[in-house]
Amino acid sequence: MKAYSPDLRQKIVDRYGEGNISQRELARQFRVAASFVQTLLKRYRETGKVGAKVRTQQTPTKLNAEQLSVLEQLVEVQNDATLKELRDRLEEKTGVSVSCTTIHRMLVKLNMSVKKNVSRQRKGH
Repeated sequence: MKAYSPDLRQKIVDRYGEGNISQRELARQFRVAASFVQTLLKRYRETGKVGAKVRTQQTPTKLNAEQLSVLEQLVEVQNDATLKELRDRLEEKTGVSVSCTTIHRMLVKLNMSVKKNVSRQRKGH
């Protein structure tokens, strides 16, 4: 989700500073979530800043280097396996349970793709 502009943030803080308006009414007026207004005003009181928070660290990946290596080997053994099959096999080998989406993200990170075997698909038709 894209952060709200500094202009909008400043307008909300300024309007609240004028008084006689609730946080909920501000949210309705500016068409934002009430929780956003509450968080923005709290941050402004504590730091004097209205800008969006800057991420200082990247969220660590769900799989460590060893588990990524196992996933890579699984794909090399059977590159036409589905994400669900890879997820199940990874769980069998490592004991780590992750979503199919995580498997996909890790494959992208490894610069690998799961290619379906076209000849198998034709036999099914």
